[in-house]
Amino acid sequence: MQSFFALLHILVLVYWLGGDLGAFYSSGFLVDPGRSVAERRMALQILGAIDMAPRTALILAFPTGLSLAWAKFWVVLPLWVLVAVWVLALAWLALAWAIHLRHGAGAEALRRADIAVRWVVLGGLSLAGLLGCARLIGLPLFIALKMLLLAACIAAGLLVRRQLVPLFPAVREMFSGGATAGTDAAIAGVIARTRPTVLVLWVMLLVAAVLGIAKPI
Repeated sequence: MQSFFALLHILVLVYWLGGDLGAFYSSGFLVDPGRSVAERRMALQILGAIDMAPRTALILAFPTGLSLAWAKFWVVLPLWVLVAVWVLALAWLALAWAIHLRHGAGAEALRRADIAVRWVVLGGLSLAGLLGCARLIGLPLFIALKMLLLAACIAAGLLVRRQLVPLFPAVREMFSGGATAGTDAAIAGVIARTRPTVLVLWVMLLVAAVLGIAKPI
């Protein structure tokens, strides 16, 4: 059981970082003015598909980590709590995939629900992490710190979403009327603004991995 949950938690990190790297690389084709509009459309489609790996990993990071901590007796909690966490996480995952597969007005309502869930999870992880660091609840220090880092990763993801807002009008204009110096500059500017946030997120993931290995009490 411990080995199974450990494997799941490791795969979360692998697919999160790997997927982010793939999306990061694909974005280079989107901003390349030497590429045709059709090629850049394909790059955007590939980016969107690859990005589902880190989105999925983010949602599964907490339930897999909590399951591993439960299996190793780092945290003590009833089995029904663990089951409830998995049910809620899988419901959130289904919501994320529904957004990916659907388009139009219906998807917008789902996106708002997803954003609300992210804020709730961010707040819960932050509170639990801070209480754990203060030794007010029974959490090992490294787990409390990892919870804070996961909350920070969710916050970084929300920031990236805000940074990407100007991208979509520029992309629609490029697809409908062809690439221009204006659309190229707008797309390149948005991608450039998101990259520092993504790099910081990668650093936080690596720090979380180091904490999981070192396990400071």
